[in-house]
Amino acid sequence: MTSRKLARKSLRTRLALAYAAGIYAAGVLVVVFVDVPLASIEAAVPVGHPSPGATAGTGTGISLPQLLAGSAVALVLLIPLALALGWYVAGRFLQPLRAMTATARIISAGDLHRRLGLGEPTDELTELGHTLDDLFARLEASFDAHRHFVANASHELRTPLAGLRTLLEVTLADPDADADTLRSACQEALALGEHQERLVQALLALATSERGVTRWDTLDLAHVVEGVLASRRDQATRKGVALAGHLTPAVTAGDPKLIESLVANLVDNAIRHNHADGHVEIITRTSGPQAVLTVTNSGPVVPGHQIGRLFHPFQRLAPERHGSGDGHGLGLAIVNAVTRAHHATLTTGARPEGGLSITVRFGHGP
Repeated sequence: MTSRKLARKSLRTRLALAYAAGIYAAGVLVVVFVDVPLASIEAAVPVGHPSPGATAGTGTGISLPQLLAGSAVALVLLIPLALALGWYVAGRFLQPLRAMTATARIISAGDLHRRLGLGEPTDELTELGHTLDDLFARLEASFDAHRHFVANASHELRTPLAGLRTLLEVTLADPDADADTLRSACQEALALGEHQERLVQALLALATSERGVTRWDTLDLAHVVEGVLASRRDQATRKGVALAGHLTPAVTAGDPKLIESLVANLVDNAIRHNHADGHVEIITRTSGPQAVLTVTNSGPVVPGHQIGRLFHPFQRLAPERHGSGDGHGLGLAIVNAVTRAHHATLTTGARPEGGLSITVRFGHGP
């Protein structure tokens, strides 16, 4: 606290000295421009001969020595006056900055709803205040989203644990439980554990994606999609969904694991939120300097104004989009995070007959 006060006083002192120096320099220039011409005139007039423009009078005039002595005294008196005026002007100049600092300190202490609220006149300090207000608004939104995410993540993690505990308590409280009952309970417990494991893996994938890309390797989207489709064909067959890939080479640069996670989550989302006898089509191609990935699927009709929600963590629409119940509400959020980490472009559209069409456009690197 003391260091901040000293730094603030030092800035005011420097500004005051700068203003005082300017004021004093102006005073010196005035004296120079007045006294030097008079000294030149005095030197040009012969002794005992008045100047042609002189007029006779009874009053006493001011001689050049007296004028020089008075100017010297004025310059000496101008020093404290310039310092006082410079100190005052510096204080007035720094007053809005001190108010901004005090308000920003209150906001940083936890009152994120408060703003600087600088009005007119519009100057550099006002622009700085508006910039800080925008920054505080983004920080407030970020903190609110973080708290919302933590609350949702806690709820999602607690749900399978509560279900597991209830399952074990009911099984243990049954005095007639036989081996088949215990085996069934163990199988349900394993299913709950697998669901929790998938959720933790999704949370880790989301955190890794939001951290950014740390390595940029050259890769072909067609090869990545081939591997993902090979691992999802059994899942699609059980669901009754037909997978179709139209893959042409599409070379880009990025983190192979993150891009594979993006493709896998797009395909999983397309299979999960589909219906029997539905289809999923995956296309890779190039468009100028960009590598393009498009995933289109059939399924329930998605309202256009609700599409943006799907890319936020733990955001789900109507129950019919829950599919088999294996989803955790993080798939498209991971897709969005990986896209932003690779500086790619994400475009989503709702198909009139149902389902989504999602396109990701990658560049060649950072």
